[in-house]
Amino acid sequence: MTKTLMIQGTSSGAGKTTLVTALCRIFADKGYRAAPFKSQNMSSYSYRGRGFEISRAQAIQAIAARTEISPHMNPIMLKPLGDYKSEVFVMGKRYKKMHADEYYKRFVLTKGLDIATKSLDSLRSRYDLVVLEGAGSPAEINMQKYDIANMKMAKHCSSPVILVSDIDRGGTFASLVGTLELLEDRRLVKGYVINKFRGDPKILRPGFSFLKRKTGRPVLGTVPLLKFDIPEEDSLHANPKQVSFTAKYIKLLDREIEHLSRVVKSSLDMKAIGDLLK
Repeated sequence: MTKTLMIQGTSSGAGKTTLVTALCRIFADKGYRAAPFKSQNMSSYSYRGRGFEISRAQAIQAIAARTEISPHMNPIMLKPLGDYKSEVFVMGKRYKKMHADEYYKRFVLTKGLDIATKSLDSLRSRYDLVVLEGAGSPAEINMQKYDIANMKMAKHCSSPVILVSDIDRGGTFASLVGTLELLEDRRLVKGYVINKFRGDPKILRPGFSFLKRKTGRPVLGTVPLLKFDIPEEDSLHANPKQVSFTAKYIKLLDREIEHLSRVVKSSLDMKAIGDLLK
């Protein structure tokens, strides 16, 4: 039976993409046939395969999982054009240009949701483990009806969810508690990861105890603020790095993924995370 694990964040830039990349490599090293999945991704930077184009983040995650890159890993990609318009890609192919209003009201809950769930099911039929990545925050209550990137995907496959938060920005404990409070399907959330921490994690222990008492869920790890040469998503960066997926670059990328996965593995309670998959 295929296992699933979903990483959601308290905001954009919390570290979802990085954490999924690391987990794909960690589980691949443990012998799982693993695959990444993000139902909907908005990005100006893509990976072009043979006859398809998807977000480069999911392509990098597939490389981390040591598996073939597939359009099922990112069935819907939005390339922003400005003025609330995007070029929509479906299963790696250009579909049409849409205004945000048209996309959400005429596409997302009909064709979009159907495409996303079928792609997820396709991956689940071929892999031992699918690591899902959410988008933005699952607690945007004005958009929850149209959100096919977070809880609708987790509910579809009854996936345990780990919430990740960027402590370098501040407000982590409030954002974790607040996010959980605003979720209708909070039962799927099983724990938290604190990301981008500077200093001695021991000073966070009182906060961890508070979170456990307040929400009944543990902190599963504290990941330090890292320097690594893996392209980030462009949603929060004015000049994200552009890359070409040559054999030479993929070799260099693989080294960075190895470094990232070692640090993340040593920072997380992998036994507790493994127990979520049982």
